[in-house]
Amino acid sequence: MPGYTLRQLEYFAAVAEAKSISAAAAELHVTPTAVASALTELERVLRTQLVVRRKAHGITLTPTGQYLRERIAGLLRDADELERAAAGGGRELAGPLALGCYSTVAPTVVPILMEWVRDQHPRVDLSVVTGSQAELPQRLLAGGLDVAVGYDMALPDGLDSVPLYSAPPYALLPAAHRLAGRDTVRLAELADEPMIMLDFPPAAQHTRELYERAGIEPRVAHRTADFELTRSLVARGFGYSVLIQRPTVNRSYEDLPLALCDLEPAEPAANVVMMWPRAVRLNDRAAALVEFAARNADRLDPRRRA
Repeated sequence: MPGYTLRQLEYFAAVAEAKSISAAAAELHVTPTAVASALTELERVLRTQLVVRRKAHGITLTPTGQYLRERIAGLLRDADELERAAAGGGRELAGPLALGCYSTVAPTVVPILMEWVRDQHPRVDLSVVTGSQAELPQRLLAGGLDVAVGYDMALPDGLDSVPLYSAPPYALLPAAHRLAGRDTVRLAELADEPMIMLDFPPAAQHTRELYERAGIEPRVAHRTADFELTRSLVARGFGYSVLIQRPTVNRSYEDLPLALCDLEPAEPAANVVMMWPRAVRLNDRAAALVEFAARNADRLDPRRRA
């Protein structure tokens, strides 16, 4: 059996994070003496120096200390998961679960996921963060989120995912627009009209690529970073827009009617996925949420609920 304890590793991890024994002690709600003693004993057992202690300047990790910090993160996480699983008899999920979701997708996806957690696993403490396609993957890789829902566009390396549903682009028109009664429209038919650009990654990039493939330069009259504001401006007749996410109700936030037309020729759909860091083993709560989302992908797809 190893001569070190999980408590010693926990105290070392806290010191490495806080870069100060006193700050780590305050975070752990123990005395600085207890933290310092645990650190000294850990160094003795491992027969190596883990930190350089400097009065009034905190601590600095040695190369070995940095190596240990990286290796023990998963060990401490697994120990915490074992304790939670044992407390529930291996049957009941409990503990924190951090879910991220792309802002425009969140209103149609998050409530279903939250409802399942609330009804099936009431001891799970679910927190939800919304953000852009650029923010969420980075928060995943930094350990700030367990899983996230977003588009499979411009994703960095190091993520695994399961597909949920496809979201083909469409034209959003005022209800009184001359083309509002059509099932499909061509971008060329709208090229001379004012466009409202949803300038929120990856929506803007995706829209620009659509126009580039069609060989058309859009006449951008307004830019917004808000999905519902874009829809409201279209409903008020300020222009048209090209969007991906498709609410089940064809009315604006002000309850004004809107018209949706598929694009012709049909453009490649963006795929909505649930993703997580490849290097991190999913905890039991995150794994259960991924399994539920994949099994109930049809319920998450707003087009199937329209």
